[in-house]
Amino acid sequence: MKWLDLPVAKKAQGIIQLPGSKSISNRILLLAALAKGTTQVIDLLASDDTDFMLKALVSLGVSIASTGENSYQIIGAEGQFHVRDARLFLGNAGTAFRPLVAVLALMQGRYQMSGVARMHERPIGDLVDALRQLGADINYLEDQGYPPLEIKPVKFNHDSIHLTVKGDVSSQFLTGLLMALPITGKKAVIDVSGTLISQPYIALTLAQMQRFGVVVEHDSWQRFTLPAQQYYRSPGHITVEGDASSASYFLAAGAIGGGPVRVLGVGSESAQGDVRFVDALEKMGAHVSMSENWIESDCILSNQFLRAIDLDCNHIPDAAMTLAVVALFAKGVTTLRNIASWRLKETDRLAAMTKELQKLGARIEVGEDYLRINPPENGLTPNVAIDTYDDHRMAMCFSLVAFGAPVRINDPGCVSKTFPDYFDQFSRIVQSG
Repeated sequence: MKWLDLPVAKKAQGIIQLPGSKSISNRILLLAALAKGTTQVIDLLASDDTDFMLKALVSLGVSIASTGENSYQIIGAEGQFHVRDARLFLGNAGTAFRPLVAVLALMQGRYQMSGVARMHERPIGDLVDALRQLGADINYLEDQGYPPLEIKPVKFNHDSIHLTVKGDVSSQFLTGLLMALPITGKKAVIDVSGTLISQPYIALTLAQMQRFGVVVEHDSWQRFTLPAQQYYRSPGHITVEGDASSASYFLAAGAIGGGPVRVLGVGSESAQGDVRFVDALEKMGAHVSMSENWIESDCILSNQFLRAIDLDCNHIPDAAMTLAVVALFAKGVTTLRNIASWRLKETDRLAAMTKELQKLGARIEVGEDYLRINPPENGLTPNVAIDTYDDHRMAMCFSLVAFGAPVRINDPGCVSKTFPDYFDQFSRIVQSG
């Protein structure tokens, strides 16, 4: 489908069962593959990104069998993949590419890793530099600092490990190192230089590692210590919680469209940072309630206008995109700060968001790490065709425009990266007319 036309939505109301978290799904797949024992993974996200991770692990010799809808049995390789020579294609799945680079760089194999053109534009030099401190043999096959990569057997001769990694480009670099180092069995200390962005994603990584028996100590999120002789052990069964980033679109719909809208599968006990998106919604005037396994939103403002906010979004980098579109329905100028990492995602999201919001009549100010949104005074421009840049979150965010004007979403199929049936689920809660 080249495009999808969404009519004007008058109200949002209903209940949505969320797909599994992408971030948790790919972390658990890799940890289960590295662990000792067999892991039954339940409610895994079915998406392009998890497919790339599954296919890569199978290519590396990991035994993976489907045991039902979105459920898999994984026989762990006990820290060493059996296949020592492989070429892996990982699309644009950063949650698969970066951790696998770190793991494979510490093994005695020869690997080539590549992805789509956009993946080859996403920097990986800081991770490679950190791994080279350990003797990793990694070469760039095209542009310096970017995939594709060639990995050769590591020249590892350390009794203990102490390395430094930059924290201000992508938290996935630190995540990759944290997940990989336990396979060495050695004590490891990682110092983070600069400000660590997306800290909740590191907390998420540590939480998943602990489920597999590895505990990491940290000092103010700037130094991480892994004690020696810790190895991954299967917890037996593990269930993936719903995706908090995906929840943001439906919760925003409840706030804009009156609600109530309830999402199932994620709640107050979530390890995902994006669950704090609800705090921003509340600041904008929405009413939010939650339990351990659900969140619900609706709008209690009598004039049906949300309030503009000025927010540091470092803790919700993905869900902050949703706020940029919600700002179109707020009274006043909304400023989203500390979002420089948007430029290095599936597309340059700062540039893409600026262009598409302007099409709708909003006045936008964009800086190196912030976006300021002044909504149009006379309503959204109708029948705008929103370009999505092969970025799933652009497509899902801009579906919310339908609460103000009919809108066309170009290339709606790009949502397959994390939420293949998103638009079917969106239509379930929307009342048009």
